[in-house]
Amino acid sequence: MQMSGAQMVCEAIIAEGVKTVFGYPGGAIMHVYDEIYKQNGFEHILNRHEQASVHAADGYARATGEVGVAMVTSGPGFTNAVTGLATAYMDSIPMVVISGQVPLSLIGTDGFQEIDAVGISRPCTKHNFLVRTLEELPRVLKEAFYIARSGRPGPVLVDIPKDITVDIGEFKYPDSVDIPSYKPTYKGNKRQIEKAVEAIKSAKKPLLYIGGGVVLSNAADLVRELAEKTQIPAVETLMARGVMGAKNPLLLGMLGMHGNYSSNMAMSETDLVISLGARFDDRVTGKLSEFAKYADIIHVDIDAANIGKLVDVDYPIVGDITQVLEKMLPLLDDVDTDRYNAWREILNRYDALHPQSYVDSDDVIKPQWAIERIGELLGEDAIITSDVGQHQMWAAQHYPFDRPRQWINSGGLGTMGFGFPAAIGAKRACPEKTVINITGDGSILMNMQELVTAAEYKIPVINVILNNHFLGMVRQWQTFFYEKRYSETDLTFQPNFKALAEACGGIGYDVTTKAEFDEALKDAIKQDKVCFMNVQTNRFEDVLPMVPAGGALFNMMLPQTTKGEEK
Repeated sequence: MQMSGAQMVCEAIIAEGVKTVFGYPGGAIMHVYDEIYKQNGFEHILNRHEQASVHAADGYARATGEVGVAMVTSGPGFTNAVTGLATAYMDSIPMVVISGQVPLSLIGTDGFQEIDAVGISRPCTKHNFLVRTLEELPRVLKEAFYIARSGRPGPVLVDIPKDITVDIGEFKYPDSVDIPSYKPTYKGNKRQIEKAVEAIKSAKKPLLYIGGGVVLSNAADLVRELAEKTQIPAVETLMARGVMGAKNPLLLGMLGMHGNYSSNMAMSETDLVISLGARFDDRVTGKLSEFAKYADIIHVDIDAANIGKLVDVDYPIVGDITQVLEKMLPLLDDVDTDRYNAWREILNRYDALHPQSYVDSDDVIKPQWAIERIGELLGEDAIITSDVGQHQMWAAQHYPFDRPRQWINSGGLGTMGFGFPAAIGAKRACPEKTVINITGDGSILMNMQELVTAAEYKIPVINVILNNHFLGMVRQWQTFFYEKRYSETDLTFQPNFKALAEACGGIGYDVTTKAEFDEALKDAIKQDKVCFMNVQTNRFEDVLPMVPAGGALFNMMLPQTTKGEEK
């Protein structure tokens, strides 16, 4: 069939089963947008900033496991999208971003709105393409979707010069992909799996270390089965919250810089780490020389480059977690779970000694209480997104996540401004779910223009702004490590968040008491509109426990357990 390059882009998106595309038009991508106007195979949502378009596609992908798609123009349109690409790259999110480029004849001439998209994006994409001929466009698009979703997922950029989008040629979309240099390993080595099983059976203090790769592999049910069969306690990373389920008695909690006491002590004393889809990042390990120093390590990961990158591994298994666990579980039928009884008892005592806790107040809303209250009212029925900062850590610590893909946040890059557009993408993907963005008064301002997007497309995202009039996490570090020199973190001067939401077509609430919080949240769900809940919280509340940067996991700063003088 003869068609233009712009038509080919739309036909490829339809062929890949994409239902929603997020984007922002401009000169170099205009021919594609003209074809979007004519087609009815997918919907397009106009964000009000390209960064938000990519974050929205990211949220869509995290909520569904499908490939998110965003579209931007050249030059500043692309550079605005780079933060979104880097966010998705750090967290291994499947995504295809299609960018317009100046015509081929202008590349390298500093033409209007020309930028080297391929060069800029190379460090923050799984792969990227500059399309040079119309004939290769269908193949490139097919490969882009395949690379994005296969192996260790990630964002792929397709940069298309404007003249190629207007050229006419034969369109034949490939049925399959064969890239000789790209062959992900899925099965896992049989002998290595058997060795790992023997190590599990021989251990006295084993620990399941669950990472975001379990979510990406859709392996949560198998991980729960592994824990139940072996009775091995488990810890989750920030990206794995919900895998085990909040009520699972084998779940110790989150580990790392803001992990709870029992989780961090478990990692410090274990004799066998069973790492499933985790990458041993610095916010988890703390001081590497003290991390799991008494343990052998089993590391299952689909990306061979992750294994042995930061810690020495005794039992490396390259493969997809789902396929590896399907082989491993039958070999554990005869495991002696009683041999771990003493280990579980030690960890139970640690949890009783220093449970995840905070000092509540009847005079001021504590942010931890607000998050717990959302969990009590909505629980599994909600998808929770977050921005980055104290509110993110409190959400990870205190929300009762019951399932994977319920928790959507920027882990690796730590992108302020991620939560709101990601919530828009998640809500479009899962319209039957209540979507709550837990954010701060600093983060929400970074993509507040998406109020207009959400209002126009009737996407009822509830933004709970835990407002402490600070860049809270930076303020916390300034309190602990900079002698309370609050350099440029005081946000006393702020907009009227309630009026701001209403000015953009949404609804707003000012909340100062627990009763007002309940009333506002219930009304926001009922109103079914985008909203800002401006919740005044304790200004100097800290996220605890906390492991100082570079410290050992067992050296934690712990919270108070009784009411004391406010800071």
